Amino acid sequence: MSETDAKQVLAQISDALANCMKCGNCMEVCPVYKELKTETGVARGKLALLDAVNNGQLGFTDRFAKLMTICTSCKSCAMKCPCGVKADELIVRGREAAVRARGQHPVKKAVFTFLKNRALFDLSMRMAGLFGPLAFKKLPGRLATIARFPMPGLDRKRITAPLATTPLRSQYPETVKVDKPKLRVGFFTGCVVNYIYTDIGQSVINVLKANDAEVVLPRLQHCCGIPVYMNGEPDLARVFAKHNIETFASYNLDYIVTPCATCTEAWKLEYPELFHADPAMRTRAENLAKKTYEISEFLVDIVKFRRDNLGEVKATVTMHDPCHMARGIKVTSQPREVLQAIPGLTFVEMKEPARCCGAGGSFSLAHYELSRKINDRKVADIAATDADLVATSCGLCRMHIIDGLVQNNLRQDAVHTIQLLDKAYQAGQQG
Repeated sequence: MSETDAKQVLAQISDALANCMKCGNCMEVCPVYKELKTETGVARGKLALLDAVNNGQLGFTDRFAKLMTICTSCKSCAMKCPCGVKADELIVRGREAAVRARGQHPVKKAVFTFLKNRALFDLSMRMAGLFGPLAFKKLPGRLATIARFPMPGLDRKRITAPLATTPLRSQYPETVKVDKPKLRVGFFTGCVVNYIYTDIGQSVINVLKANDAEVVLPRLQHCCGIPVYMNGEPDLARVFAKHNIETFASYNLDYIVTPCATCTEAWKLEYPELFHADPAMRTRAENLAKKTYEISEFLVDIVKFRRDNLGEVKATVTMHDPCHMARGIKVTSQPREVLQAIPGLTFVEMKEPARCCGAGGSFSLAHYELSRKINDRKVADIAATDADLVATSCGLCRMHIIDGLVQNNLRQDAVHTIQLLDKAYQAGQQG
């Protein structure tokens, strides 16, 4: 921990910072700026702040570190920038500089230390799933809970999802076999699907089986590492990445799939970049990245999923595109193709499907009230469609949207796209 190391981080991005011409186009699309209306709330202001610290005009203060966290990392600024400045990535480097100068926030440091111990993390999540009902009350009609009493770090009125009593990977053998398999597919579950939304994971397995794919769930897989990377700890993120790369490389897999946009982005984009200084590991990461797909992308572009045996699902559905789906891996048409293939389902596009919902990983924990204001705009778009359900491809988006729906007293529920396709296959089997 030293300011010298922190300054070296900023020196590495000084040329990229200079490319920002301060036009303010990012103000038009930044979800944080729409609520705060402050210069430090938008990419232009944050890059100016980074530049000032880099030039010695400002220091690595508490305020600097906090301002770097007030960003959902939605990538809207990078998409809008006429100069091609990837402001979201530069802000993450700013967080790294703050951590190197001042150390990680004590709470995050404790969480990340706990997270990197895979066995301890797994045991703790299992115990939390078993005893969760003592602390969280189940809400009717949705997969949602609310805390029974105040908890540190959690807003008293926030709606979350219950932890599973049995994690997904413990519900299945390591290899889920099918008769005459056409493909052998590795399933990277990610933390949210393994420990919370196991219903999503069950649907992934059901749909892959319906398309003659043998499914492998490597027991030793771990968190994708993006939470630590986004919070300024790339060295620790490399530990997670290396573990997952070595784990999945040890299996003879045709493809790797995941139902999480952020996890997919980790495998396809972040892992190769994390090892830019390690050619051997970068090559291994790139080889796996080439055969990694988000589940709807895999079904549409690779498998050409079966449509002849789909039954009716009578529902009106709209779609929320997660930020890392729309602006990260750029997969938006495929989940819509999946939904539109389902008999009986009516698809209605909302006004701004790719508008950030405000979840932003840990952003909604650290800045809940701000994230709720961002989410209110998303929920209003959902309500305007009069849909029964909102489909998405991110577990955290699903959770945050359900929170918004409950807070706004709306009847809709949120599900993953793959769950509706699974329901259609089941309906087809029932005739």
